[in-house]
Amino acid sequence: IWFSAILPIILLGILIYVFMVHGPLGVFRTSFPPVEELSIQRIVLPEPGKIVVHVVNDGPSPVTIAQVTIDEAIWRDITIEPSKTLSHLGKATITIAYPWVEAETHEVTLITSTGLTFSRVIPVAVESPRPSPRLLATFAILGIYVGVIPVCLGLLWFPFLRRLSGGWFNFLLSLTVGLLVFLGVDAFAESIELSEKVPGSYQGIALIMIGLLLTFLILTAVSRMSNAASAQRGESYSALVLAYSVAFGIGVHNLGEGLAIGAAYAVGEIAVGTLLVLGFTIHNTTEGIAVIAPIARSKFKLIHLVWMGLLAGGPTIIGTWVGGFTYSEVLSVLFLAIGAGAVFQVVYQIVKGMAAQSIGTLVSFSNVAGFLTGLLIMYVTGLFVAV
Repeated sequence: IWFSAILPIILLGILIYVFMVHGPLGVFRTSFPPVEELSIQRIVLPEPGKIVVHVVNDGPSPVTIAQVTIDEAIWRDITIEPSKTLSHLGKATITIAYPWVEAETHEVTLITSTGLTFSRVIPVAVESPRPSPRLLATFAILGIYVGVIPVCLGLLWFPFLRRLSGGWFNFLLSLTVGLLVFLGVDAFAESIELSEKVPGSYQGIALIMIGLLLTFLILTAVSRMSNAASAQRGESYSALVLAYSVAFGIGVHNLGEGLAIGAAYAVGEIAVGTLLVLGFTIHNTTEGIAVIAPIARSKFKLIHLVWMGLLAGGPTIIGTWVGGFTYSEVLSVLFLAIGAGAVFQVVYQIVKGMAAQSIGTLVSFSNVAGFLTGLLIMYVTGLFVAV
């Protein structure tokens, strides 16, 4: 049995070996030029007079970096580590001694041995932030402004929501679904847009699907386990778990927002970063409603509100640190996909619970009105976000 399972793999290995060693690749190599693709991942300005370029070979063939130009002028004072020649997915760090001018725009161009060019623009030349107590605290304050405070302000609606009559509860849950659907679609759309900047070898779309589906399935499994526990502990426990799930999904989404803010400040786009902070602060206040809606009629300790506020808003701080000091498109795409998967799973849980009561009431006037109100709230507050 084991031999019959392994035999196709062995034969596949032999086939690949024969193709690579004795196949027609030699003819094609002599007839066509090699495919070269360099991806400039990040440009850092660690200090005045120095530019550091992080590059990866995104093509199938080895690439040799022959020259570097700054603002269309060939620059000789460079070092490339570990090597000028990069194999597939090989990485190199190019250090350039160049007197860049603060607040000016510069263009870095890499020229390969075959004459192909790959460029990236430094929109505003400013010294890149390096981890220090002062900057760590500054980015943390930005994350608190954007994530923690707005979500906690939204939690202050809890006494008001708790006093609503029973007929308003489904409206509130439907409004929560509208809020979360908007967040999930927004995160998914951002991940698709950002995946275009990810090196092709990392398969941005596949990365999105893995992050989204894996998160959805893991949270579904956790939800089933919590449902088994809630059968013993009651509905209040189930509602509390659902509220924490909402907070987690929003938290991962806010992590992506923190990445965008930190990256904007890191490259000197202060105006953009400020608008992002103000926009997300207004936008995220409504997220507190989504967190407390599932527990509006439940009994629980008030300390849970504190933990849920930190879970939903705290990741924004981590996002600003990562975005400000070590921004990566690959990580950004992955985090956005995870956030979308978490949010969609929570939507599924809420809709499933509402449908269990009655399929007919699922599309009642109050539920549809709540859903559309949630979408409208997120759309209007989203107008304040400049990206």
